Amino acid sequence: MGTPADAPPRRPFVWVNCAASLDGRLAYAGGTRAHLSGPEDLVRVQRLRANSDAILVGVGTILKDDPSLRVHWDLLGEPPGRSPTRIVLDSEGRTPHGAKVLDGTTPTIVATSERSTRTFPTSVHAIVAGRTRVDLEVLFARLYERGIRRLMVEGGAEVLSSIIRAGLFDRMTIYYAPVVIGGASAPPIARGPESRGPEETRAVDLVGLERVGEGYVATYAPRTGSMAPQP
Repeated sequence: MGTPADAPPRRPFVWVNCAASLDGRLAYAGGTRAHLSGPEDLVRVQRLRANSDAILVGVGTILKDDPSLRVHWDLLGEPPGRSPTRIVLDSEGRTPHGAKVLDGTTPTIVATSERSTRTFPTSVHAIVAGRTRVDLEVLFARLYERGIRRLMVEGGAEVLSSIIRAGLFDRMTIYYAPVVIGGASAPPIARGPESRGPEETRAVDLVGLERVGEGYVATYAPRTGSMAPQP
């Protein structure tokens, strides 16, 4: 029996994870990096990474923090194991030539759009998904075709917002640090279009809550049919 033409494409199981202040900020004013996770949460995050096929971030995170996106096996007390594929959303090809994610030590994918003219090292696989910006549904379907079944999303704010608002996630964990950041320019968990009413919000169900070090981790699942994808 064939698959209907309008059936949604298969995609990986998407796990969104972030650390935030009690008022939902990911960083300090202007996006200055804030180390919000305590030692216990860092171990939890490394376990999530180790159990994922790939880790995804936006190019903004690369530009600000230059992460390696590797598993810190020493924090897990384990010998080095399989490295998840690193994925960068980079519609315009802005990833710096010297970025750690381009060092060739770990399988890496850069997702771009048709307007990007950037070329990447031969060790990096480029996926063009979308005309002017990365189409997440197309990208996730392509990642599934490449054998990626568990995808961990680590941010930043615009990436989190796009995935959450589109309902393209299966679990979301937030480590709430015992601190309030405040201010107008500190990035929130979700940026993007303003919600003009409840019909434009994304409802979730709380499926877990646990104390982790000085903070706590809340686990959410999307509530089916809670919001139509933003145009």
